[in-house]
Amino acid sequence: MGYLCQVRLHHAHQDLLTADPTRGDSVAAIARRWGFTTPARFTARYRDTYGHPPHRDLAHEPL
Repeated sequence: MGYLCQVRLHHAHQDLLTADPTRGDSVAAIARRWGFTTPARFTARYRDTYGHPPHRDLAHEPL
């Protein structure tokens, strides 16, 4: 199960990096697309893995 979660998180990360919030792309929609049903859990796992919240990658904010 851990490996599957890592794979899904990786794909969600890639989608966030290529997403365009001006087209309506959102963290919640991308998380759902990759099977994360609880936004708070997705955000926590994302922060633990990438060191910042997912909205930063959606907005393409610098670190």
